[in-house]
Amino acid sequence: MSSLGSSEAASPASRRDLFKPSVQNVAGQRRRQQAGIIGKERRDAAVRAKRMRRMSVSSDGDIMDDVETPFCDENSSKVLEESAFHAVQEFKSAISTLGKGAAQRKMEAIRNLRRLLSCNSLPPLDAAIEAGVVPSLVDCLAFGSSDEQLLEAAWCLTNIASGDSYQTRAVMPALPFLIAHLGERSAVHVAEQCAWAIGNVAGEGEDLRETLLAQGALFPLGRLLLSNRSSTARTAAWALSNLIKGPSPAAATELMKLDGLPEAIVRHMKKGDDELAVEVAWVVVYLTALSEMHSEVLIRVGLLAPLVGRLASSDQLSLLTPVLRSIGNFVAGDNAKTDAVLEAGKNIHGGVIGALAHCLMNEHRTLQKEAAWAVSNIAAGSLQHKQMLFCSEVLSPLLHLMATAVFDVRKEVAYALGNLCVTPMVGSVRIPEPILEHLTVLIDRGCLLGFISLVRSPDLEASRLGLQFLELVLRGLPNGQGTKLVEKVDGIAAMEALEYHENVELRNMANELIERYFGEDYGIEEEYGPGVTVVKGADDVSDYPPWRKGGITNS
Repeated sequence: MSSLGSSEAASPASRRDLFKPSVQNVAGQRRRQQAGIIGKERRDAAVRAKRMRRMSVSSDGDIMDDVETPFCDENSSKVLEESAFHAVQEFKSAISTLGKGAAQRKMEAIRNLRRLLSCNSLPPLDAAIEAGVVPSLVDCLAFGSSDEQLLEAAWCLTNIASGDSYQTRAVMPALPFLIAHLGERSAVHVAEQCAWAIGNVAGEGEDLRETLLAQGALFPLGRLLLSNRSSTARTAAWALSNLIKGPSPAAATELMKLDGLPEAIVRHMKKGDDELAVEVAWVVVYLTALSEMHSEVLIRVGLLAPLVGRLASSDQLSLLTPVLRSIGNFVAGDNAKTDAVLEAGKNIHGGVIGALAHCLMNEHRTLQKEAAWAVSNIAAGSLQHKQMLFCSEVLSPLLHLMATAVFDVRKEVAYALGNLCVTPMVGSVRIPEPILEHLTVLIDRGCLLGFISLVRSPDLEASRLGLQFLELVLRGLPNGQGTKLVEKVDGIAAMEALEYHENVELRNMANELIERYFGEDYGIEEEYGPGVTVVKGADDVSDYPPWRKGGITNS
């Protein structure tokens, strides 16, 4: 995400940092941090980091509803655990049976086990693991097994891996076989199920992602993403998004080396259904978050037009969230990338800015926050970008959100408004100049109270952001207007509350502003006339606040 602290103008990632040289939380760092934690934010009930499968597959590989899947509740959990234990014992007995009818008995046993592990809630995963199901399932993944057996075994492992950390790690002995069955020789529905299981494992944590990468899961999944079969590409994209999510960019960089992958991403984003576009957009999120070079390649192969098209045409939260995040990553680069994004929307009614304004006015907090972040990155660009935004339809919803939205949305909006009010960094200039017209209009429209609220926030980043905007107001408005406005909205009290803050940076920022703009002489001439100065006295017991202590005398 963007930041208002300044740093070197030559760095594309740091051009978002515009207010104070002491603040080095640059856009590139925020973007990479988001790539590392976004898995926790990205998934609602329908699209989550791990998924249990509750559908069955027909003989031709098509998915259909499984009417035999039982519904589970807390009252039936003990019965299910006992059933799982007996089902595992029957399964283990069946796979050791030889002779006539053995294959049919084995399939019935594994199918029954899969149904138990596909409960709508509280599946008996622990009971199955403790009964020793995983080694037997691994045996069923042996090469030469029937496709039906491979599918059922991978399905069981998928659902076990959808559980908690202990349950997910229990399937690790199966990983080499699951990865092997991603290959071109496997039936497509078997490869899809194995990709699903691997995606669940990758969603558990960085150490398991490293294990999967070391065992060679990346390129087989990447090749599945090249498929024209929607369900195959969708499952592969979801698993890849879990596998490359960071914080290290190494996996994403390797993935981009796969021949045809960027073009496949564009094709799916352009022609795929919404479910496929959702998963591909999350892959784009991680690719663009972790490397500027990836962004350049994706722009070059034509991704921006279909990406912006999805932004303008969709009303689905699940799709708009990764699309907005991807666009925000692109415009967090240099001005040329921002220009490319804006150009991609030229044939859309209202363009990219109009689409972002629409998202800002959406009732969903996630869309408001993501859109505000994208706008803040555009606002940190060139003077032309700032003027374009200032004259566009995004200004009113930004101001409305600054006054009414929940905290995390207001913080992103504050970055956008702050970036609109400062000139771009040029050369070695470390502190940007205010754009007086923008600053005056925004203050007249009531944004100052929102920044005062951020100063009072316990969130260090938000408090710093509020102080930076107050510094801009105090420094930028002529004829002492800034000091009067800040005092009028209780800005002095907000800064005084930080005078003894445990964070050294906030404490120093607040004290410096108070001392510079509200020192001992502040307001004396206005109250007592010209020629009045302050005489300090140790016994001063006046009613003046601490920053105005002292005696009054005529010079």
